[in-house]
Amino acid sequence: MAATPGRLFGIGVGPGDPELLTLKALRLLRAAPVVAYPAPEHGDSFARSIVAVWLKAGQREIAIRFPMQPGLPSAAIYDAGAAELATELDRGNDVALLCQGDPLFYGSFIHLFSRLAGRYRIEIIPGVPSITACAAAASTALVARDEALAVIPATLDEAEIARRVGESDAAAIVKLGRHFPKVRRVLHELGRARHLAEPARGTGCPCRCRRSPLFFDDPDPSPRRN
Repeated sequence: MAATPGRLFGIGVGPGDPELLTLKALRLLRAAPVVAYPAPEHGDSFARSIVAVWLKAGQREIAIRFPMQPGLPSAAIYDAGAAELATELDRGNDVALLCQGDPLFYGSFIHLFSRLAGRYRIEIIPGVPSITACAAAASTALVARDEALAVIPATLDEAEIARRVGESDAAAIVKLGRHFPKVRRVLHELGRARHLAEPARGTGCPCRCRRSPLFFDDPDPSPRRN
């Protein structure tokens, strides 16, 4: 008799602080026989590092490797990752798939989910997104009352970033990586850089603006896709 397929848990592990992992995420992470996570082509996974203290001996680990290059990863990478997860699920193993921040907020999980949904039981466990963690670290409200928040990918061209920042009550600029100098240049041109504090590196939390706040989810200018 064929094994009952395992369940896939898309687990948001938050912005970087292991203590921001939810209780449900921790319970499912420690119960899963297989733990998968995105990782750079060479080197360690940031998502894994967040939960490393909670991993147990004997858990099988799957690193889904992404090349560190501009643009979206090829469909073949997601196809291969989904196939590796499907192999474990077909064996009856539950899989905890880690995602930095929240799985459905610019997460690589989205592309794997689209390939596996409908074939397997999938449960998504939300995580603390970087922009709310950043607001907490800065002790500044993201938005209040009737204000609107714009979430702006730094991968857009300079003119589009400038337009969206200029139209927003408050903005969170995400997916910075190697785009940080470009974003800083845009803010200088808009006359907004004078409100900008230097980022706290290594925390996953951003710089801030004192008025019309702009929050950055990854102040490290080195490229990182995991």
